[in-house]
Amino acid sequence: MSTASTRVPEGRYGRSSDARADRTLKVVGGVLGALLLALIGYFAYYYVGQNKISAEVIEFDAQTDAVKVHLEVRKDAGASGYCTLRSQAENGAEVGRADFRFDGDATRIDRVVTLRTTSQGTTAELLGCHSD
Repeated sequence: MSTASTRVPEGRYGRSSDARADRTLKVVGGVLGALLLALIGYFAYYYVGQNKISAEVIEFDAQTDAVKVHLEVRKDAGASGYCTLRSQAENGAEVGRADFRFDGDATRIDRVVTLRTTSQGTTAELLGCHSD
């Protein structure tokens, strides 16, 4: 005995509802993917392109009531802003924090700054730099 097929002939009654749903999902996925890429591009430009001042701590010398920090700042010519430094004690408590301003036409500044502390500091940490 042969069994009869319950499937309809291919292409006879148009597209199935599954094919329409698949196409809709592809379109929605493409649009959401494009929006995600645009959002990532915007944040990358804002973070990298707009940061006019960057710096790094070269070395530091901890004393009883201060920490001398050798700070190297790189910035655009004419940009002004500030860098925030902090120092912590051996137990992790913050013992000093200060902002140091930089301006002028120089694109690279090497400076030793003094961060006053309330007790013996064991670290010098650059928290970040911001342009005005």
